[in-house]
Amino acid sequence: MKKTRYYPFERNRYFYGKLLTVRDFESEQKYFNDKRRMMNRLLHGSGVLTGLQVVAVDEKSVSVEMGAAIDALGREIVVPSPMTLKLSMMDGFSNNEYAKNVYLCIAYDEKEKEPVHAVANSSVRSDEINDYNRVLESYRLFIREDAPEPSKLPLANLTDQTIVLYQDAHVRVLQTTPRYVNPGQLFEMKLRFEKTLRVGRISFQYELAADRVEAIDGNSILFEEPQDVQESEYEMSVLLRADSTVGVKATVGVQTSTAALKLDDKQLELQAQSVGEIQIIGDAVRERLMTDFVKQSLEASLEAPSEPCIYLAKICLIQVGPTYVIESVEQVPFGEYVYNSSVMYRLARTSEYRDEASGQFVTKSKVKTLAPGQPPEFKVNFNKAISELSFDLGIPAGGGSGIAGIVSGVVDIPVEPFTKIAVSPFGKATKSFFSGEIAHGLGEGNVLIITSLEESSEDAFSDILSSGERVYGGASDVFKGTEFEPDAPEVKIGTIAYPQKGTFRIGVKVQQTSEPSNVRVRWWAYSAEMATAVSASAGSDSLDQALSAMREAASAGSGTE
Repeated sequence: MKKTRYYPFERNRYFYGKLLTVRDFESEQKYFNDKRRMMNRLLHGSGVLTGLQVVAVDEKSVSVEMGAAIDALGREIVVPSPMTLKLSMMDGFSNNEYAKNVYLCIAYDEKEKEPVHAVANSSVRSDEINDYNRVLESYRLFIREDAPEPSKLPLANLTDQTIVLYQDAHVRVLQTTPRYVNPGQLFEMKLRFEKTLRVGRISFQYELAADRVEAIDGNSILFEEPQDVQESEYEMSVLLRADSTVGVKATVGVQTSTAALKLDDKQLELQAQSVGEIQIIGDAVRERLMTDFVKQSLEASLEAPSEPCIYLAKICLIQVGPTYVIESVEQVPFGEYVYNSSVMYRLARTSEYRDEASGQFVTKSKVKTLAPGQPPEFKVNFNKAISELSFDLGIPAGGGSGIAGIVSGVVDIPVEPFTKIAVSPFGKATKSFFSGEIAHGLGEGNVLIITSLEESSEDAFSDILSSGERVYGGASDVFKGTEFEPDAPEVKIGTIAYPQKGTFRIGVKVQQTSEPSNVRVRWWAYSAEMATAVSASAGSDSLDQALSAMREAASAGSGTE
């Protein structure tokens, strides 16, 4: 690792008559560059700022889109226009093996440009001397065929520790555990499997070697690559619980003697294993992590590789005959991004809004009357997409006495198409249709049956206005030609009661229709006692007023939809 010393900062001091040399102008530029780059590194970090997507343009070439990044030394990298490159022509790409994963990287680079004649040098040298008048801050794209060490990635060990359980040219297995946990805390250990496409199906089975932690589902760990898909990366989580002792170090790894790592039927031999370490602490984990970050030395904060780069993409290659083709491209595989403060603020606010709204939902309820003898129904449904909680309650019509002597229900009567000629060549084209026998549940004897035409609209706007369901009483043709006209054909409704059976039948007479449909009829059945009581309470000898009073009583007591 290289410790970059931007500091101490030293700037020119100007005075009258000072002789300015190349050194003075260079130190002037270095002063401002070093300050800016140090602040870039400490305030923002390193990674992709915007753009720089990598897209496969054909089977052997990729395009790098416009964008900007900051490298581990705080230097700005800008790609001002898209670049299309053939993989085999790029630095670092070897032709020794085509079934592999390669990594497209970008690094800061400077190029000299604009050659000019060096006047000062010509006075001391007889041959013509040229020098460059400008330095272009540019970039370099190249290929790396090996994945980076997990510990070498930016902020890799800030919150987690990642160790390599196995690695070769085609397979890498990583284990990630948190740096700190609280006593008795549940936490996840993650296993990450990286492999070359079409190299075979990977499986890994072993016994956990753990100290001061226990696996919730037992120490036997098993991973098998799915049969129906084949990816280049998989991740598996293992739930662990920390010891209750504060201030101790827990470890977790693999019992090598129990490990069986396979590619199809080929056994892979694990090397000497390292273990993950977890500190069990009593204070808040987030506060400890932040304390570790702000207390680290300036040199540690500015540590960077000698040749820093950013991994823009992982490109999965497969071999086809004597050559290769690009199978897939994964953007910024190691999460090297830089988010500015405005973006972080907006993301945080969005998260707050979602957290606040996550506990809010709209409730909707619906009650319907079931046929006598059916069991009650209660259904609850939650539609997560629209945050709607709905309750559907079904109440059966009462047997014998009903609900205070009143029962209600609906019946759909199928109506078939017919024409005037088919029914009668003279007069009006009408035809009658009938329901089956309906048990009203009030027992034997005379009952009063009242009917109404019912319609239900699926129109969302009508539902919002609470006008989607309509019940027409009396002659529905009163509303003909208005906005309240029913959608059903003009209909007349009649009933037949069978006192000895405790049943009745509903009939409808409709005018000519050419489309098959259903006529829905809402019915109310009143026992003789209830009909008499309601008629008396209406205080009138008018049958219409008595019927109106009975409908109001039914609406109040029958629990209808």
